[in-house]
Amino acid sequence: MTRKLLIQIHLILAAFMAPAFILAAISGGLYLLDIKGNTSQEPITVPAGFTLDFQSPTIKDDVKAFLESQGHMDKFQYIKDRGDVIQTRPTSRAYYQLELDDGVMTASYRDPNFQASMMELHKGHGPVAFKWYQKFVALALLFVVLSGLWMGLWSKPLRKRTLWVTSLGTLVILGLVFII
Repeated sequence: MTRKLLIQIHLILAAFMAPAFILAAISGGLYLLDIKGNTSQEPITVPAGFTLDFQSPTIKDDVKAFLESQGHMDKFQYIKDRGDVIQTRPTSRAYYQLELDDGVMTASYRDPNFQASMMELHKGHGPVAFKWYQKFVALALLFVVLSGLWMGLWSKPLRKRTLWVTSLGTLVILGLVFII
């Protein structure tokens, strides 16, 4: 691969990923500032004595049938099982949560606001297609970082600066993770 082609791929991938990193920077930054967004909740009536087996291999169909029986027709892509709590996914848009507590099931409809939706996307709780996009962005980021490092090391005028800054960055991350 020529240096010119490497630079072109590096720049194209960086530009393609820019919106994803703007989303991650805004949602992550707001979260660290304790601006996490809100999710409104509406209880769903669960008939007395009714429960679902959260470990059932047919839980997705069981949840769909239950929601339809209660007048809720929203579609969802998959179920997240947290033991006594299950959620329909994606949670980056309106979703359902069902909980078991001492054999009693409760259910609620939850609707995240824009900030909460962004945070759910940031955490990988979005639609399946968005999760595939995030996997591609992760691989592209790795390529962009490694190709940028390679280009810095490849260039004689940039080599010392690249080594120095990379070493400094490594010391900072090691210090923040393992020392402080």
